[in-house]
Amino acid sequence: MAVLSNRLKSFLDHNGIAYETIHHRRDYTAQETAQDCHVPGIEFAKAVLVMVDGKAALAVLPAHHIVDERKLAHALGARKVRLAPEEQVRDLFPDCELGAEPPFGNLYDLKTYLSAAMAGDERVTFNSGTHEDVVRISMPEYQRLVQPEVLDFSAPRPRD
Repeated sequence: MAVLSNRLKSFLDHNGIAYETIHHRRDYTAQETAQDCHVPGIEFAKAVLVMVDGKAALAVLPAHHIVDERKLAHALGARKVRLAPEEQVRDLFPDCELGAEPPFGNLYDLKTYLSAAMAGDERVTFNSGTHEDVVRISMPEYQRLVQPEVLDFSAPRPRD
């Protein structure tokens, strides 16, 4: 049985959102989770906490992409964008396992930026707060609920 953070479950249920849950083997990267759930990487959203001129925000991007900090800074007119330290992620998402945060910045009082690379997808799959459970909803419903700012800030992860 899949487990969702109480905050996320309450929010989805309160808004009458139809969602599917998938329980999978314990994974620690978005790409592994996407593979285990048989979801294309472009449809699996990972949430990355970033600092934009010292203020925390949530960047949501495809599993196989990385945050291009320069592109995000340019798109926002910010002086500096960097990835947030793990301690800050733990503090801001106390109901989630580290690295399994759902892409709902609005539930944590964070501005949310959605990568243009996935904004047109039909559906989106994402971590539910654990490394063993994901949720799938329609992308239009996600965008309606979260009201993310859609920007071009991600790029495919370079191959090693």
